[in-house]
Amino acid sequence: MRLGSSGESVRMALQTVRANKLRSGLTILGIVIGVATVISISSIISGLNNSVQNWVSSLGSNVLWIYYLQIGVRPTPEMLARPRLTVADAKALQGLPHVIAANAGQRHVDQTFQVGNIGVRYGKKIAQGVMLEGDMTTLAETTDLNFIQGRMFTQDEDQRAANVVILGHDTWQKLFGNGNAVGKEVEIDGDMFTVIGVLDKLKQAFGGGKNPDDNRALFPFNTFYHLHPEDINNNGVWMSVKYDSPKNRALVENEVRAVLRIRRKVHSWQPDNFSIFSPDSITRLWKELTGGLAIFMVAVSSVGLLVGGVGVMNIMLVSVTERTREIGVRKAIGATKRNILVQFTMEATTLCAIGGIIGIFLGAIVTILVRTIVSFLPATMSTLWTIIGFTVSLAIGLIFGIYPAWKAATLDPIEALRYE
Repeated sequence: MRLGSSGESVRMALQTVRANKLRSGLTILGIVIGVATVISISSIISGLNNSVQNWVSSLGSNVLWIYYLQIGVRPTPEMLARPRLTVADAKALQGLPHVIAANAGQRHVDQTFQVGNIGVRYGKKIAQGVMLEGDMTTLAETTDLNFIQGRMFTQDEDQRAANVVILGHDTWQKLFGNGNAVGKEVEIDGDMFTVIGVLDKLKQAFGGGKNPDDNRALFPFNTFYHLHPEDINNNGVWMSVKYDSPKNRALVENEVRAVLRIRRKVHSWQPDNFSIFSPDSITRLWKELTGGLAIFMVAVSSVGLLVGGVGVMNIMLVSVTERTREIGVRKAIGATKRNILVQFTMEATTLCAIGGIIGIFLGAIVTILVRTIVSFLPATMSTLWTIIGFTVSLAIGLIFGIYPAWKAATLDPIEALRYE
């Protein structure tokens, strides 16, 4: 094999590693830590992103949500003073050309968890902390509702404020196990309601655990108003708007904004006194939050890789000193500067490649452990970041191995042969 060739250089690098196991291991430790950090954190971020994306998709497609407050920020006095949204606003939006349906809803949450202040009761069984929610009949059109028992309430039941209720999956299981609930009567806030439907289990945003929306009871809007008028009077409603096609999203959003600005008497020079969100808004907000984690990942891994790079340069300089006479012999039998330069650069790169491979395996082990032990962190190993981590480890070897390789290549052969 030709002196200075890639294969020969790799072979000699592996010989160096085997001959100095402890020193080589300590040298590439920084590379291992850096790459493992990249793999581990990127796997967690990737898994969370996939879970959030699946959860957002489960909320429904071609939907806009409208609130009088802005989501994700601390409410200001101006926001709290805004007029509330009403059912009339939702009905006004239903007349827009590309709008299929518009729903208005509100919730009441029983946070007391006290036996004396029951959420939902069936016989001797009690479901505590149930979210009570009132909606228009159009909820079935704006939201993907999957029934495992029964049906949606009707317009007639809403108009006459009928005592009917639809139970969420967890509420149903607490009260009825896996038995039939349709036609049974449950007690809520001292009144009796007939169960007409049971919803299937919803997706969870972060992997395992329970979704709070599975522990709820849905009522026709007017029925809910009779139960808790204070929630409607004080907080108004939130609205969801279903439109016909993704290509019309911008048009529908502009039309919704125009209608609400007119109805809420917002002047042309004033900003909106309401907020419009979509599944894309949630995804963008989540990516902004994970952006900080990505910066942290880069910072931590950069420190590890920098330390590893300095270690590689150090061991290569020591290697050049230890093999000075060998370099002189190689030059004496015909090795060129390029041969020596390639040889030592390849040795450094191979050393870092070993560190990168170990780091990838360590990151994979961490990913598996996180996914197995921490159910709400569905870590998923990212192929892109795996390639990036390994490529960066090779680049570290190339960058920090250049100077030792150049020093070896420029040794005077006569002086090198005299070196003891």
